[in-house]
Amino acid sequence: MKLFNVALSAALILAPAALLAQAPQTTDPVTGKTIQERKTDQQDRIAQGVKSGQLTAGENAHLEHQEAGINHEEKGMRAQDNGHLTTADKSLVNKQQNQESKRIYRDKHNAAKR
Repeated sequence: MKLFNVALSAALILAPAALLAQAPQTTDPVTGKTIQERKTDQQDRIAQGVKSGQLTAGENAHLEHQEAGINHEEKGMRAQDNGHLTTADKSLVNKQQNQESKRIYRDKHNAAKR
């Protein structure tokens, strides 16, 4: 009977963990933020760079164009899946946002004349 109780306890502890492991990931594993939160943060970083003079007009235009492209692609992905993003779609958008974040950093910290 003691073995049965141990097995039952282990099953009850491990079952929720298994369910969580299979749940689709809605946040970036590194930052813990959703796609929408990251969009907002990146727009704020671009605006701050323009305000402080860290970004030139050309850099700003390029970054905004890239952001619009990511948003357009995400909209297309959602249209294909009844307003939802698949796990693969979320992963791709996250990867694109990571690349955009690096571009923002690079453009804000280069030696371009303002």
